[in-house]
Amino acid sequence: MRSATRVSRPYPPLGLMKIATYHKWRGDYVRFVKGLCPECRRRKWDRVYIATLFTFHWRTTLETIRYYSVSVDSARDMFVGGVMATLLGAEIEREASVTVLRGLLNKPGMLDPDDHQIVDLLVPDFSILDDTGYEYGLKDAYIAYATRGCPNDCSFCAVRLIEPEFVHYLPIRQQIRAIEEVYGPKQHLILLDNNVLASAQFERIVDDLIDLGFHRGAKMNGRLRLVDFNQGIDLRLLTHEKMALLAKTAIRPLRLAFDYIEIKDLYVSRIKMARDSGLTTLSNYVLYNYQDTPQDFYERLKTNVILNEEFGMQIYSFPMKYIPLDAKDRSYIGPHWNRRFLRGIQCVLIATRGMVGPRQQFFEAAFGRDYQEFMEIVSMPDEYIIHRRKHDNNAAAEWRQLFRALSDEERAAFFDLAGNGANSPSVECTALTSRLRELLSHYPHGGQRPEEAATLELL
Repeated sequence: MRSATRVSRPYPPLGLMKIATYHKWRGDYVRFVKGLCPECRRRKWDRVYIATLFTFHWRTTLETIRYYSVSVDSARDMFVGGVMATLLGAEIEREASVTVLRGLLNKPGMLDPDDHQIVDLLVPDFSILDDTGYEYGLKDAYIAYATRGCPNDCSFCAVRLIEPEFVHYLPIRQQIRAIEEVYGPKQHLILLDNNVLASAQFERIVDDLIDLGFHRGAKMNGRLRLVDFNQGIDLRLLTHEKMALLAKTAIRPLRLAFDYIEIKDLYVSRIKMARDSGLTTLSNYVLYNYQDTPQDFYERLKTNVILNEEFGMQIYSFPMKYIPLDAKDRSYIGPHWNRRFLRGIQCVLIATRGMVGPRQQFFEAAFGRDYQEFMEIVSMPDEYIIHRRKHDNNAAAEWRQLFRALSDEERAAFFDLAGNGANSPSVECTALTSRLRELLSHYPHGGQRPEEAATLELL
């Protein structure tokens, strides 16, 4: 018997789904569960596979490994793969003595020496998801790759470690036809490429998409078909020619990244290029807590709002907090950030469901009309940010009045205390004026963390 379990993630676990196909071809019984399953734990399995994602899931992953350790005869019969397993594989082996699968299963014999199958090329087994009681997305979409890897060497990105070899072309037709043979035709196409524009075969890839029925305006079952390069397009490699090729496809949305304020002019020029090509719905990844400052983070978000108004577009921004590739929790604070600012942004994103919409009124209500108001918002107590309407006319109004009345010295002391904790050694007790003490009294000790709030209210 073979079993597959995993740590939670929003997309279907493609790695486990391909492993399931591999084992079923070998005549094995496969059971997939999400998280901890007492029934499966009580049984003995030939193997247990555990998929990992972010390194900050370290504690949860180790708990999962230990939970199922009684379900196999030997720890070596437990296989741990995925992103975290690749980045922290040696540490996992020291903690649990399991078999760690690093990187892609892209060579024969990686699961069994006598087998010549390349697991990464197999059709994912969607049927293992049916009995989980958990609703995964993308049920009506092909999930495929046109390329693998990325030639860039960005220090904040794990792709260079997980997929170190850049593969310029993978046959999309073959992948889609194989999926259709088992599951029938799908409405949409999700491509998980990390840098498709770097491919020397990009024009060939676009031709494949068009031949497969994913051209601009294509419909199926009376509905528009969509192509989503889900990991984003490298705007530094965008040319007029490549944008024109993208515009021939059913791409929606066009996903870009605006990670540095230094590329603002380049970013704006590519947005104009998209508009001129007829691509007006965009999704924008915005990295923060890296080498940026809160001010240039705000400016990047506001740039999108201004472009929406100016060009009549819909650019949805998705802020993404940087965490080092080897971090075992989410506590990292970038050199220009502090704990209060990061908590404040997290609270705003809870209220906006993690997204910054295209409407200026919505943006200004959530993030402020200017940088000064933004800093005021993210400095507020968590409760005042998440439930803004509830508190705006009472406690939050009192907090704002006190905050705006702070002198420069008091404000510096406040940011030090609120950002580094009440026990910050750099602020002497004598520096706590009565006004500053009153302001700090709005922050409860040991209060509920924002991600644990039971009821969320949209701004």
